[in-house]
Amino acid sequence: MINWYKKVVFENYANFSGRARRSEYWYFALMNLIVLAVAAVLDNLLGLTFGILPYGYLYLFCALAVFIPGLAVAVRRLHDVGKSGWFYFIVLIPLAGAIWLLVLFCTEGEPNENKYGANPKAIE
Repeated sequence: MINWYKKVVFENYANFSGRARRSEYWYFALMNLIVLAVAAVLDNLLGLTFGILPYGYLYLFCALAVFIPGLAVAVRRLHDVGKSGWFYFIVLIPLAGAIWLLVLFCTEGEPNENKYGANPKAIE
């Protein structure tokens, strides 16, 4: 799991081309959840929160640091199912857009090469 996180954050920081497997996306999402939860707890323990909000400076720094890698891995995940990265904006449709995007992130990628690149399962 750590290797996926390292691969996305450090090696593919702003790589919006190519394809990302489901495991790459979901391991990255899980590690982000853990890192941001730890940052929020540390903010509360150290008294670094923003007024009544439950998070503060550490959380904000971590969230901003992984914003671009998170967007990049989401676009590559959409490429794996044959959609353009612009399809990410479907999330702007209230409720239905978020559900549709979640379904796409959970869907298995196209088994053959598509216009975004070779199947990452075949490469690994």
